[in-house]
Order: sequence, then structure tokens, then C-alpha cells
Amino acid sequence: MDVKQLKAIVTVAEVGSVTRAAELLHLVQPAVTRQIRTLEQELGVPLFERTAQGMRPTGAGSIMVDRARRALGELERARAEVRPAPGAVAGIVTIGLLESTSDLLAEPLVSAIAHHHPGVRLRLMTAYSGHLQQWLDDGDLDLTLLYNLDSTPSLSARPLVRERLWAVAPASAGLCVDRPVPFAEVAGHPLVMPASGHALRSLIDAAAARAGVDLEVVVQTNSMRLQKRLVLAGQGWTVLPGLGAAEEVTRGTISAAPLSEPDVWRSIVLAAPRFGRTPPAVDVVAQELVRQVNLAVAEGRWPSAVQETDAPAGRA
Repeated sequence: MDVKQLKAIVTVAEVGSVTRAAELLHLVQPAVTRQIRTLEQELGVPLFERTAQGMRPTGAGSIMVDRARRALGELERARAEVRPAPGAVAGIVTIGLLESTSDLLAEPLVSAIAHHHPGVRLRLMTAYSGHLQQWLDDGDLDLTLLYNLDSTPSLSARPLVRERLWAVAPASAGLCVDRPVPFAEVAGHPLVMPASGHALRSLIDAAAARAGVDLEVVVQTNSMRLQKRLVLAGQGWTVLPGLGAAEEVTRGTISAAPLSEPDVWRSIVLAAPRFGRTPPAVDVVAQELVRQVNLAVAEGRWPSAVQETDAPAGRA
């Protein structure tokens, strides 16, 4: 098994065609076919099946493609780390950002790393907390922001900030960010909610239980963007982190207010694998990400968030 074979199976899986893969790899088609067949003979299983839609990995092929992609990524990182200028930090770092934080943090993080550590290349992934944690567990991320996560046997979690959840409604509702709205009032409206099982939904359901109210959920979605669009369309109210609604509140297209009775908070942490070597590039990116989070809170660009050490105790 060699690097050329790994590149061949990954490329064929991505484009679904030996001919197209050969073009991308700057090889002739028989060479790519031979690399795949040699690897199949070595492993004793077929890695691809030919369909009307093109080359599709078998079950065994999907496993090999996933592992090959990670192996090639590690080789690329190793090349970047061993070739820096003297005293410079270099490498590839893959970071996960919560969807609600990406607009706030991505650009300043990229700018700061490019200025201070030009040898570091960033890969940014955005998703909900559950997906990001799975990618971190699978080794696809070096570090990520998550919320409401305590340290686990495999992951370490550094608390950063706590952020209050807001009720979000059409502009006509007249909610105001300096007048908290009781949870019972929110529950009196049809609601557009995150899907069941989502961490944010779990926080909301727990708050409803403490308030002793039932929620009339008319739509469930796994997209924060859709939550806001449906509110704009008059389909109901929703609940989001303050940061997720701040831009629209500023524009006046929706209205929002912090939840109260009970008030509801989410804790945001920086998570990373607990074991194994941490490359210098990952260290400097982690430090810069923490700095950007702290700056956003200190400068008032992160509505309703407070430093973890200053956060109210005993809140959910």
C-alpha cells in the first residue's frame, strides 16, 4: 500500500470516475485502474462498484477512503510542520466553529493568524455542536467550539463564555433586548424550534419544564437560518442564542429579548482531544481563538455573553 494508491481511491471516490480522477492526478486512466486493482488484491475485497452514476465505493471501500483521506491529511500536515523557517510555526489546523459564532469569529481569526503566523493554514468547519463534537471524536477536527460540554475521558474542555438565550419574534411583537420576556409568554405563541435531540432544544425543553408550560412546536429544523426566515414569514416565535439574532435585531427586521422566569444560558467551551501530541500550530490557533472570543465579549460585539468567570451561577 503506497501514497499513490491512497490518492487514487480518494480521488475516484470524490469524482466518481476513473477518467476524471486520472485527469486530476495527471496520470493515464490505466495507471489509476491498476493502482485500485492492486490495492483490492492486497486487501482481498472490492473497493468500488461500477453503477450508472459512476464509480461508487463499496462498504469496504468507504472505510478505506475515509482512512486514506485522513492518512493523506496527516502527511500533508507533517510536510507543513517540518519545513518552516527557523523559529516559525507552520502546519495545517482544522477548526470547528458553532454556526452562530462563525460570522463573529472567522474573519478576525483568519486575519490574526495570517498576520502573526503566516506558515499556519486554517481549515474552518461550521455546524451545530453535536456534529462538531462527532467530528472531533472522529479525528476530523483539531479543536472546536462546543456548548454545554463537560470534560470527557477523550476530550478536554476549556470554559470560555456563557451566553443567554433570547426569544425571537417578528418585529411587530415589539420585543426589546433590555426587557426580558417571561418564558410563559413565549410558550403562548406557536414556536419554530430546533429538532428534538439538538442540544439547544434540550436547553429549551428543560426551561419549559421548570416554567411548567407546554410548547406548541409547529415546525422543527436543524438550521438557524431557517428558524429566522420562518419567524420573518410570521410562522411563529423561536429561541436562539443572543448572537444568532443580533444582526437582524440591529436591522429591525425581527425583535428579540432575553428569556426570563427562568432565564436560560448556554456555556461555550473550547474542546480538543485529551491525549496525543498537540502540534505547535494547533497551540497558537487555540490561543488566538480564545483571544478573539475574549475581545468580542469585551468590546460588546457578542450580545448577552459574559466571561465564564463572571457568569451567573446556578443557571441552565
